[in-house]
Amino acid sequence: MNFSSKLLENAVTEFSRLPGVGQKTALRLVLHLLNQDKADVERFGAAITKLRNEIQHCSVCHNISDSQVCEICASHKRDKGLICVVEDTRDVMAIENTSQYNGVYHVLGGLISPMDGIGPADLSVDSLVERVKTGEVREVLFALSATMEGDTTIFYLHKRLKDQPITITTIARGISFGGELEYVDEITLGRSIATRVPYEGTLSR
Repeated sequence: MNFSSKLLENAVTEFSRLPGVGQKTALRLVLHLLNQDKADVERFGAAITKLRNEIQHCSVCHNISDSQVCEICASHKRDKGLICVVEDTRDVMAIENTSQYNGVYHVLGGLISPMDGIGPADLSVDSLVERVKTGEVREVLFALSATMEGDTTIFYLHKRLKDQPITITTIARGISFGGELEYVDEITLGRSIATRVPYEGTLSR
């Protein structure tokens, strides 16, 4: 792609680094910004810079947060005895949108994937085990994507937690195998949480 401006080319290159954004889409976005008021573009840039510089991860659940402890973990209205284990913040948002869950979360920060070089040590597994050991937790709900990586991660976590005096459950499989949690519609996801099943019962299937 030939550019009439080095500044334009640099901006397009940076936008095209975003996932799912090719050069043509990046060029369209950059040209759109050039057609906006300077103040709007500056506000856009400032928001991204502020996000990167000030965003935190909750010290309890590892969810993205504006403060050391996120609003969900800090809320007295949430059931602290029920922990929903998810892959990342997008899954927290998807579950919250169902309005079917009132517990707290634990964000792993990924899934076990030997092919990608991601092992248990790369995830927030130890902190989950420590949360369970406090004795306040009565149930851990696995809400991970129905993929090979998701199943592998659940199997590993079950081995780490099975000796603890808690109930271990998983969302009902109204979600097809290979489905990413964030793309499941709210009704299906909500029902999968409401009709969750004991994890050990799924091992024999």
